[in-house]
Amino acid sequence: MKRIRTTLTELVGIDIPIIQAPMSSAATPLLAATVSNAGGLGMVSGTWQQPAELRRLIRDVQSRTEHPFGVNLGLEWDQEERLEICLKEGVSVVSLFWGDPASYIDRAHEGGAVVMHTVASSEQARSAVDCGVDVLVAQGWEAGGHVDSTVGNLALVPAVADVAQTLPVVAAGGIADGRALAAVLTLGAAGAWIGTRFLLTPEARAHEHYKQRLLRATESDTAFSTVFDVGWPDAPHRTLRNSTVDMWEAAGQPVMGGRPGEEDVLGQYDDGTPILRYDVGFPRPGASGDIDAMALYAGQGVGQAGSVRGAADVVHELASEAKKVLSRTSELFNAE
Repeated sequence: MKRIRTTLTELVGIDIPIIQAPMSSAATPLLAATVSNAGGLGMVSGTWQQPAELRRLIRDVQSRTEHPFGVNLGLEWDQEERLEICLKEGVSVVSLFWGDPASYIDRAHEGGAVVMHTVASSEQARSAVDCGVDVLVAQGWEAGGHVDSTVGNLALVPAVADVAQTLPVVAAGGIADGRALAAVLTLGAAGAWIGTRFLLTPEARAHEHYKQRLLRATESDTAFSTVFDVGWPDAPHRTLRNSTVDMWEAAGQPVMGGRPGEEDVLGQYDDGTPILRYDVGFPRPGASGDIDAMALYAGQGVGQAGSVRGAADVVHELASEAKKVLSRTSELFNAE
């Protein structure tokens, strides 16, 4: 696979401008390492990891790849200790989201890490640039998982690129094939942040029923809401529509404390922990119960996700298709 060179690939030392989203525990060390070995940037989530677990997670990825990878930290919670662990373990890319990155950036730079920060508007982008971030991740409303934006990528990416000027911008949300990768590159992005497509890989740790729902879904089968918030109150997110979403909407979208079935135990995780109806967690392999009623995170690009394929194949296929699309576009505009 030939390189696709952008300001992002040059900065972080990768060959293909694809970043695999850090989808909580679904983003396994195997998934991250496979993406990095294929030329992209693999990511794992450190947000909720205990210190010893985070060290093991990082070392597991390092045992599988010599290429760059990143760790994502959510700033809804204090991340000073986890950031220090990342830096001591030699993580080269730290991704921050959902909060103010100002107090973390200098320390990350001192530790030799490139800092990415997720933004949802041009205003947030200006603030992040002023703080000294290295890469802006523009997350559009189309994204699966937790989403701060109310703007689609067609408007958001150019607006953030205008603010970023020479800094790389990474587009996140609704990108599941090479056409979408090509599209965001033409909008001014230097790379794409991709989650839902990588859930449909053998390397991703997600329940088989969840993956089958993703395979059957179309672009109109997702819902943007705050319904799954036990463990992360009032945090907007995008999931596949299911019986829990429908029940909540039919009741008038009530807040926590007044929602139907709040005491319902839908099943349990593989470690025996019960899963409540509105639990923020997604179903992992080994989970049991009413899997379909749980939080099934997905972006609006789910209809283009296709089949279950190895993560390396996904990276190469998306890059190859994007190059073909960009080549055809160039030929079209150069035609007399």
